[in-house]
Amino acid sequence: MKEKKLDLNSVIGFALIFGILIWIMYNNGPTQKEIDAEKAKKEQVVSTEKAKEVATKENVVAAIDTTANDSLQLSKLKSTLGNFAYSATLPSAKEAFTTIENKLVILKIANKGGYIVEAKLKNFEKFKKGSGEIVELIKNNNANLNIQMQTQDNRTLNTKDLFFEPTLTKVGENQILTMRLKAGANEFLEYKYVLKPNDYMLDFDVRSQGLSKVLNTSKPLDLEWSLKAFRNEKSISYENRYTEVIYEYEEGKDTYLGAGKGEEETAEKVTYIAFKQHFFTSILLTKTPFENAKLYSDNLVNDETIDTVYTKQYKANIPLAFNNGEVDYKMNWYYGPSDYKILKAYDKNLEEIIPLGWGIFGWINKFIFIPLFGFLSSFIVYGIAIIIFTIVIKIAMSPITYKSFLSQAKMKVLRPEITELGEKFKKDPMKKQQETMKLYNKAGVNPMAGCIPALIQIPFMYASFQFFPSAIELRQKGFLWADDLSSFDAIFTWKQHIPIISTFYGNHVSLFALLAAIAIFFYMKMTSGDQAMAQPQQEGMPDMAKMMKIMIYVSPLMMLIFFNNYGSGLSLYNLISNLITIAIMLVIKNYIVDDAKIHARIQENKLKEPKKQGKFQRKMQEMMEQAEAQKAQQKKK
Repeated sequence: MKEKKLDLNSVIGFALIFGILIWIMYNNGPTQKEIDAEKAKKEQVVSTEKAKEVATKENVVAAIDTTANDSLQLSKLKSTLGNFAYSATLPSAKEAFTTIENKLVILKIANKGGYIVEAKLKNFEKFKKGSGEIVELIKNNNANLNIQMQTQDNRTLNTKDLFFEPTLTKVGENQILTMRLKAGANEFLEYKYVLKPNDYMLDFDVRSQGLSKVLNTSKPLDLEWSLKAFRNEKSISYENRYTEVIYEYEEGKDTYLGAGKGEEETAEKVTYIAFKQHFFTSILLTKTPFENAKLYSDNLVNDETIDTVYTKQYKANIPLAFNNGEVDYKMNWYYGPSDYKILKAYDKNLEEIIPLGWGIFGWINKFIFIPLFGFLSSFIVYGIAIIIFTIVIKIAMSPITYKSFLSQAKMKVLRPEITELGEKFKKDPMKKQQETMKLYNKAGVNPMAGCIPALIQIPFMYASFQFFPSAIELRQKGFLWADDLSSFDAIFTWKQHIPIISTFYGNHVSLFALLAAIAIFFYMKMTSGDQAMAQPQQEGMPDMAKMMKIMIYVSPLMMLIFFNNYGSGLSLYNLISNLITIAIMLVIKNYIVDDAKIHARIQENKLKEPKKQGKFQRKMQEMMEQAEAQKAQQKKK
């Protein structure tokens, strides 16, 4: 095959194409201005690159300097903190906080010290309903938890001055906050808080890991818990009366520290410590009993017109023992109301911090008053519940009231005969007593029958004095003119301090207390005459009639002074109680007990054979016969 040759037309075509390309390249080439601009741009790029290189070199130098400074700082921290200097170099070593909360409480925990710096109760208000201020048990550094540690290189360190590393997790609905004070990556002292939903109590564990070579384990750690109790109620003096340290020791035994100034006590085998306020409390519980605990309480209210913020200062010092070179304590915190039912539900004997009285008084409150009032108040407003509660108690005790009144009526009928015996044996008191006892036995009358029913009622009266001031259910619950049944119902107040009056009575007038005093005046006015008639004048004994006349006026006055600063719920109870007692006695006197029938029955008894003497009467008879025999022997001598 022949090669293809270029013809003239092809040559001309290539020439034209080449010429066009040269023309395009010439027209598209940069102008001198563009060339200068491009040159300046390149110079700027070069300058920027050089600047970056310089900056990089400076950063490297700065990093080298910072590392040097950190090393110096770490060295300095180690000289004061030892191994725990590690914790001061972590990002958490700053003033920061972690908050955990549920529907009941808000707890704020600080990195520094690892302890709770705020504890708020969501469902309770300070001072009065609608104040807008929720109850805060911890705030403004009023509380502290510190563990003092002795290191093996003879340093004394306090956890309150060191920074913990927080880790917040959630397991189910439980919030778990772990606070670690680190001496290395795997060496630490740990506080572990576990807050459950709808619970005032949280788990609190204190444990160490890998610190056996860091701390001096030959001595226990010294835990110190302190709290300055805030005022939360309308009357600081009334609130302060029920603010105290209570603790349990030796599995089930509970007691309290005095409420005065500078009270101190050391207890052993302690299972919980409660820094109690009137209606709220902070409690530290432990599953492993503390070997011993030094407790301290100081009254901060010297003048309630000036000291209006705090009530008591509390402190507890507790040694935490090492076990195999480490510390491991399972504990709990409780921040919440001093509510008997809530505390009892934990089954840790915490309900014993509620002052319901000892012995029989406590039993009456636990097994009668609390269940009955709890049932009534579950569907009736609290003021009406108190009235119905009082009616039920008084009706249940009406047979005792009847027995007491019947005894007085019998003694009243016998009074003329007893007076006659007194005149007959005026010069022989012993014979008079013997004949009087014979008359009682023959008539079938027991002189002690009127006293015993009255004694039975005393425990119920005393139990009410313990129950109502402790009933948190009454807090900020209103009735009629009283806006808070747990505090006094002032209808008139004044600011000026009046000597004696302000000291003992107060700077207000409580209406329920005033009405209760008036009721007891009429009750005593009504009963004092019958008692005087029932109890004849005994030779050598004070005149009971005169004493009763004095008591008619003294008792209401004392009650007025006493109850003026107490909760209006208690005053309401006493008012209704006295009114019901007056009503019951009027019914008994006018419709049940008939003096004529009693007299006729006594006369019938006299004709019968005397009843067998009771132990008391027989003992009294024997004592009088012995005294008479001794007297006869002395006359012979």
